[in-house]
Amino acid sequence: MSGIDDFDGIDDAEIRRQRAIARDLRKTRWWQQKTASGQCYYCGKKTAYKNITMDHVLPLTRGGKSTKDNLVPSCKKCNTAKKSMMPLQWQEYLENLK
Repeated sequence: MSGIDDFDGIDDAEIRRQRAIARDLRKTRWWQQKTASGQCYYCGKKTAYKNITMDHVLPLTRGGKSTKDNLVPSCKKCNTAKKSMMPLQWQEYLENLK
């Protein structure tokens, strides 16, 4: 591996830095309030707190950052299915499931 991500040339070191920022944000009051309802941002279903994950709407591998406006609570099922999809790709995926 060359140290460059396969998607858009995002450097692995930058991805690690952004993940560290996200881990720090998980410890904040902001994240506690964001996850208090237990509702998944994508499917809207209520989920137990232990099953809520932090998802980057614009994935890190696609140039997203660990900022409050790019982080949402997601159930494990949605987060796993979304992978590194861009928001429009994810929306199309959800529409095809209907």
